Order: sequence, then C-alpha cells, then structure tokens
Amino acid sequence: MTVFIMVADVFTGAHVWQETAPRLAAAGSEVHAVQLTGVDAGRPATSASIDLETHIADVIAAIDTVDTASDREIVLVGHGYGIHPVLGAADRRPQRIARVVYLDCGMPQNGVPALATVPDQALRAQLAEWAQRGECEGELVPPARDEWQRWGSTAGISDAALDRLTALAAPQPLGTLLQPLRLTGSVVVVPTTGMLCTRNGVSIDLVQRLVDLGDPMLTALADSQVTFFELPTGHWPMLSCPAGLADALLRAAAGEGRSLRPVGAGVPPAHLRPFPLDVPELPRDRREHVDLYVPDAEGPRPAVVFVHGGPVPAGTRPTPRNWPTLVGYARLAAAEGMVGVTLDHRLHDIADYERAAVDVAAAVELARADPRVDADRVALWFFSGGGLLTADWLTKPPAWLRCLAASYPILAPLPGWGLTGSRFRPARAVAHAGALPVVLLRAGRETPEIAATVEAFVTTAKDCGAHLELVDVPNGHHGFETLDPPEEIRPALHHAMRSVVTHLTS
Repeated sequence: MTVFIMVADVFTGAHVWQETAPRLAAAGSEVHAVQLTGVDAGRPATSASIDLETHIADVIAAIDTVDTASDREIVLVGHGYGIHPVLGAADRRPQRIARVVYLDCGMPQNGVPALATVPDQALRAQLAEWAQRGECEGELVPPARDEWQRWGSTAGISDAALDRLTALAAPQPLGTLLQPLRLTGSVVVVPTTGMLCTRNGVSIDLVQRLVDLGDPMLTALADSQVTFFELPTGHWPMLSCPAGLADALLRAAAGEGRSLRPVGAGVPPAHLRPFPLDVPELPRDRREHVDLYVPDAEGPRPAVVFVHGGPVPAGTRPTPRNWPTLVGYARLAAAEGMVGVTLDHRLHDIADYERAAVDVAAAVELARADPRVDADRVALWFFSGGGLLTADWLTKPPAWLRCLAASYPILAPLPGWGLTGSRFRPARAVAHAGALPVVLLRAGRETPEIAATVEAFVTTAKDCGAHLELVDVPNGHHGFETLDPPEEIRPALHHAMRSVVTHLTS
C-alpha cells in the first residue's frame, strides 16, 4: 500500500486536497493531508514565532504516524511552498520515504529560504529585505480573489473553486518563508518525480532544454531515479483536475513517468544543432560581450543585432553568442551586406530582465560606435524569452532603429513569472511603436501559453495601426531553427531577413 503525505502551498491548508484524497483512497492508498501549524484551522499557532522548522516538524509527525512494521511505502507530495517542509522532513527520515513528488514547484537548495521561489518579484524583494533585517515574525496576508494569478496560473479553476480557495485562505507565517532550508544531503538518495503544470509555463521539453544547457544543478534531473509528468492545467491541479492529479500521483508512486535524456547521450542538444541555412564562414570580431560579423563591403554598413532568449543558466558553455543559430543569423545578415551582431546578456533568471536590458542597450551602443557600422541604420532581432526586452524599444523607438524583428517571442510575462507591474510587457508597449516596422516570425505549433502572448500583441498592433508584418511558420515549434525540418522553415527565414534588410536600406 502507498501512503501519500501531502503538503499544500502558501495560504492553503489540508482542505485543498479534499477532491484528490478520496480518489487516492478509492485506489487503495492511505492519504494524509498535513495540517500546518498556524495555517490550518485544525493547527492553531501556539507561539508567536512559526517558521519553516515548525512545518518540517508537522510533516515529520505525519511520517512517524505510519506503522514502521508494515510494508506501506510513503510518498511525500509538496505543492509550491510545500516542497520545502517536505524536503526538510525527507532529509531527516530518508529511510522511511519511497519517493518525493515535486508538484509544480521549484528545486529548493540547502541554505536558501522559500522566499527565493515566491513568483511575485516585488514581494520577493520585500521579503528578502525583511529577512536581512531579521523581521521574521508576523504574517503575509493571503491574496484577494483576483490576486491568485500572482502566485501561479489559475487556469482550469472553476469560479466556485476559486471562491472556496479565497474564502478558506489563511495568512502565511513570515518565518516559514524567511528561514533558510537546512539539508544534510541525506534526501538525495530518495527517488523523485516532478509534476509540471504546463499552463503555469513549464513543460518536460522545456526542462530537457535546460538540462541540455549543462547547468550542474539541472543535469541531476536526468538521473534514472527522476521521473516527470505533465498536467495540462494551471498551478492548482487539485482544484482544476483532481482526477488527473490523482492518476498521475498513483503512477508516480508506481515508478512510472518520463525520464530526461542525459547530456552527451548521443543526441546533440537543440541549441547546438546546425543552422538550417547555408551561410558563409565569416569570422567573428569580438568586442567585450559583443561579436561582429562584418561583410566585405565598402563604407559603414547597416547592422542587425541579434538578442538571444532565456533565461540561460550563468554557467552555460558555450555562451549564447557562440550557438550555431545566433552565429548563423549573424552570418546570414552579413551575406546580405549587413553587419551581423551577436551578444551575451545576463538573463539568467526571470528576475534578471532589468540587467539584461542594460546589457542589450550597451551592446547596441558598442556596435553603433564601430566605424564599420552605420549608426543611423540598425535593426534589433529578438528570440524567445528575449521577446520581453522588446518593450523598451517599442515604447520609445530611437530614430536610428529602422526595424524590430522577433522569432517565436514571448511577448507578455507568463503566469507565475511574478512580473506584475513591470515595464517588460511588449503586448502593451506596441501601442507606442508608431511607425517602427515590426517583423514577427510566428510558430504555428507554439505552446498555448506563449501563443496567447503573441495573439495579444498582434491584436494590439492591429488595433493601433502598428506597422506589423507577420511571417508564419505553420508547422514550426518554439525554437524551430533547431527542431523542425530545414525545408519547412527556410522560406520564412529568407523572407524575414529580406524584410529586415529592406527596412534598413530604404
């Protein structure tokens, strides 16, 4: 028999599992929805100070109620914040735990408090300030009904369930978010399953791409003891699809799930696959964090600056400006008589858009200052997560910016990114683009979450009369240069490049 011990996210208690637990029990499992001290009505606070250790103790107590003489296997399930007390408890009872399920949550590390995974970046900064000042007592007020989206996608939740979630929400003790998680390392022997909610912006394919980038913390996800499931819903699957969640949990307990491909397993990672067009082997000219590919042509030439996506882990090697796709685009521009420019920027985390924007602006000025570049004729071309960086240029286009292009871009913050109120919202900024030409390469098989941001951008652009040209790749996926048959995407790449060159030379 499997014993599921489940721990809920912030502001929510054992009640959120009320539709999932009976389904697990009907399949023959024993279920314990842990009541957390100071959050659940059944576990009122007995002291003014409640911290992460308090909740770890709550989970350990649930583990210790399971009969050690039986052959029942314990599976710990942590949802969002709940993974922190789950890991703390599993680290102290590793021999009792058969599996840990990460339910739409981060990967907590030793010494790092749960505030590091708070989606809302403004709130995260405030919490970090409180932690630094040692202000760990008190409570965080739960969201209002229309504020839950700041903590994760509410996709799939019915109005009634959202009403119930709001009505039963409880304040979260600050100490649970500010106290660092302490792990001895014993928990690493416990098999794990990652359960990803795709409407919250994460998929197995995305995790595979991150693993392929070689970050040591992420490469561990390709271990044989790690499996993954996807749920096509938002951050609260116990409310939006309890039957699907229960089925996935039962399968996870049985050791099922998809495994990731280890780095170097014979398949080249997507970001290192060849560029789909034949381009001249033009050498690079490196200037600080910028590479220039200069055509053999007279006089200063217009330039196309290619801005990679992300986030890209800081330790990734080679860095993006050396990836075949970016180099290929720059050489393609050079073949058209333009100076192709690639760069590295510091978008290593969702919280890094500010400094990435600074890096891009500095790279553009470095390129414009080069005597081989016509400083009055520059285009910017953005990719994927770099799409949010278009907002600054759309809001107030400089006179020298003759065109802005984007390939499979993300054009509004995704659910759970915590960028509420930030300026990086191209789907709004395009209303201020004026006469700036925008060339948008759209992937026909884009993920629904990203496609929604593109559709919002296109709608606003049409409503305000922006100069938008759509170049569709009907069967293209996100990152189509590295994923799809070259013959299906070559026409679109040629078309888009010709459009950009025309805007630069007219």
